[in-house]
Amino acid sequence: MKQLNSAQVRQMWLDFFEEKEHLILPSASLVPVNDPTLLWINSGVATLKKYFDGTEVPENPRLANSQKSIRTNDIENVGYTARHHTMFEMLGNFSIGDYNKVEAIPMAWEFLTGEKWLNFDPELLYVTYYPEDNETKEIWENIDGFDPTHLVAEEGNFWDIGAGPCGPNTEIFYDRGEAYNDLPEGDPENYPGGENERWLEIWNLVFSEFNHLPDGTYQPLPNKNVDTGMGLERVVSVIQDTPTNFETDLFMPIIKAIETYANGVEFETAEALKVSFKVIADHVRAVSFAISDGALPSNEGRGYILRRLIRRSVMHGRKLGIKGAFMSKLVPVIAEIMGDFYHELRQNMAFVQQVILNEEDRFHETIEAGETHLMDIIAELKSADKNEITGPQAFQLYDTFGFPLELTEEIAQDNNFTVDAAGFDVEMEAQRERARSARSQEESMSVQSAVLQTIDFDFEFVGYEQLSTNGTIKAIVINDELHDQLPARSEGWVFFNRSPFYAEMGGQVADNGAIFDGPDMLAEVLDVKKAPNGQFMHKLRTLEMPLNINQSYTLTVDRQARIKTNQNHTATHLLHKALKVVLGDHANQAGSYVGPDRLRFDFSHFGKVTDEELKQIASIVNYYIENAVDVDITEMSIDDAKALGAMALFGEKYGDVVRVVNIANESIELCGGTHVTNTNEIGTFKLISESGIGAGVRRIEALTGQAAIADYQAKEQLLTDVQAQLKVQQLDQLAHRIELMQEELKATHSKVESLSAKIMQQESDNLFNDVQTASDITFIGLKLDNQNMDGLRNLGDVWRQKAASNVLVLAAAQDDKANLMVLVDDETVAKGLKAGDLIKPLAKQIGGGGGGRPQMAQAGGKNPAGIDQMLSEIATEITNLMN
Repeated sequence: MKQLNSAQVRQMWLDFFEEKEHLILPSASLVPVNDPTLLWINSGVATLKKYFDGTEVPENPRLANSQKSIRTNDIENVGYTARHHTMFEMLGNFSIGDYNKVEAIPMAWEFLTGEKWLNFDPELLYVTYYPEDNETKEIWENIDGFDPTHLVAEEGNFWDIGAGPCGPNTEIFYDRGEAYNDLPEGDPENYPGGENERWLEIWNLVFSEFNHLPDGTYQPLPNKNVDTGMGLERVVSVIQDTPTNFETDLFMPIIKAIETYANGVEFETAEALKVSFKVIADHVRAVSFAISDGALPSNEGRGYILRRLIRRSVMHGRKLGIKGAFMSKLVPVIAEIMGDFYHELRQNMAFVQQVILNEEDRFHETIEAGETHLMDIIAELKSADKNEITGPQAFQLYDTFGFPLELTEEIAQDNNFTVDAAGFDVEMEAQRERARSARSQEESMSVQSAVLQTIDFDFEFVGYEQLSTNGTIKAIVINDELHDQLPARSEGWVFFNRSPFYAEMGGQVADNGAIFDGPDMLAEVLDVKKAPNGQFMHKLRTLEMPLNINQSYTLTVDRQARIKTNQNHTATHLLHKALKVVLGDHANQAGSYVGPDRLRFDFSHFGKVTDEELKQIASIVNYYIENAVDVDITEMSIDDAKALGAMALFGEKYGDVVRVVNIANESIELCGGTHVTNTNEIGTFKLISESGIGAGVRRIEALTGQAAIADYQAKEQLLTDVQAQLKVQQLDQLAHRIELMQEELKATHSKVESLSAKIMQQESDNLFNDVQTASDITFIGLKLDNQNMDGLRNLGDVWRQKAASNVLVLAAAQDDKANLMVLVDDETVAKGLKAGDLIKPLAKQIGGGGGGRPQMAQAGGKNPAGIDQMLSEIATEITNLMN
């Protein structure tokens, strides 16, 4: 076996498969591109789904990569096991309808045992296979140098994740020797393929041979594929002979850096605290790469995962004695380990550090809030004469505040409390099940269409230069079957040899238009999509005449719709540039819609865009429009485009020759869409809205051209209508008139409140007559109509002056909501009854919550119908609190 570092292993893998005529793919972003079914890229094959399900045919059917991946279903196991990771690298080689197991298995053997490659000892390799897959068994038995007695039949060796491609797989294990044997001799898991530490799985080869149909049946695939994966962390741990993945050169530099902040705690002698080192090293690596790829911490989706990882790391840092922010300081170490291959991390390092630092600082504040929340729980349980924190309460602390169970247990023990760990486990398992359910839905692929994959002919898109052309029908598909005719008054997909219609790609919608025979319109074009082999397929609805294969027709794009789409697409490029100028280079595209009606642009950003920033953004876009800049569109090699500084747009796929859209040498992007020839053709640009759509992603919607003008006109008409309603002579006086009205309204409200206070003062004798007693505490409970908190507070002042009782509970329904206020006199507070304690159980009756000082607390609720029941519970709650 050769002694190699992780970078050498990764490069050796890529070199090997390049020699085997594979196209080497760069690692894709961890944030999925145009795939809403995935939260993260979670495997090497996840970026290639379009090839495996037949949606698209690759330029080379042999592919290989080293793909960074994130899996979050076992976060709580990270650090406690030898090989669980949040982020890992999957070395993969793939065949899309080219070679199969006959070639894939010998290639795997050559890479593992060949003198030029890893040079593993063949006697230390074991293999499992699916018992019904006799072909795989025979191939292994005939491999030169492989010991057939090392072949193990395993029922679980069938890869199937739901609808889509599936098939048998074969796994390769490395025998690490007796020193790693963690099971007794007779244990049923003590064999290659079992759950043990001796025989380590290093490579899985999946042979996609069947379509798993939605009805549960299996059919042979029209194109059989190979999908293999070898975990870089695992194979490096074998080569470097480390007990776990964490002692390899992928993690140890991070761990050594953590030691410098850990107040003398060292990894080698840390014993139980080794887990904390491992957790931090794993999580900071995952977070750094995810943020570099555009994900940002938030309270939902993938942003929630990042926040959870950061918080988990900070809590483990506290175990090591690290009190201040430290994670951001580890990012340069990760860049040093992996930056030569993953250049984006080095490029984005300062931004990544800033985001992590902000999140660390924010969480240190949250920790204090979590400890306060835990102490409130303990106080509440003490008052109820209980001494165990429930499972749901402990899980809430874990899930919301980032408290690991052991921290809750530690604080509980200091207060003579116990924690329902079993109940916590129930809540944790429920969360795992939700993750598993989501994952099973995420990972399934589309079922291959054999018909669409067979359609292959020379095709020409002429839509950049012309909006009408003659084309000959080459194929007609109706309900996934080939036909010679598309009948009258029917719908189907029609393939022409030439077309001016743009197919939906890269956020730009498809053109619409019509099919003609001379002056006669025969069909509407409803949609256009790219077929697996690259041709454009047109969804047509015929009128009174059929369309026939091998016949020529005139294809005509709706000119006005295309012009509007062009305006919006070029404006999208200008908007992207403006966002980077105003907000920073991190504002990367995260999705878009470009149509004739409007444009929508999603981008990564960790805060709301301010009104002033929006003005700057719109001004920059309109500056380019007003200055009538030519839009230079040229084709060049991908290398020349990169040298020019061209930026790839979200979701696009690029070949060796690319189309570069250059606007004033400021906005330079690779783009296959349609555009105006000069920015002045856009007319004008108007921002409509800016909003957050979750996980650190913002969305801007805008209008251009006539649509923007129409919006301006609509707003002008609205102002004119308001001017007429307010009887203002000049439009520029409108704001002043509204200010005067607001002052008049404020004065009127003040008078009303003053009158209400006087009326309440006069009626207070009657209001405070009904005094009740509970545990020697006198109280009054009142239900009022349509009173806000100020009104309740005023009445509370009257109550204090009159000293009508020890406790006053005021409740009012207002606008489908409930307002609640509790007041307690000083004498009663001294006895131990506090307003904040009393209001908590009462507020639950009105569907709300609240708090405050011992003498006064207030709350709001969504259930005003519960007020009567709440008032009836006052005596009970006072009794509970005083006993």
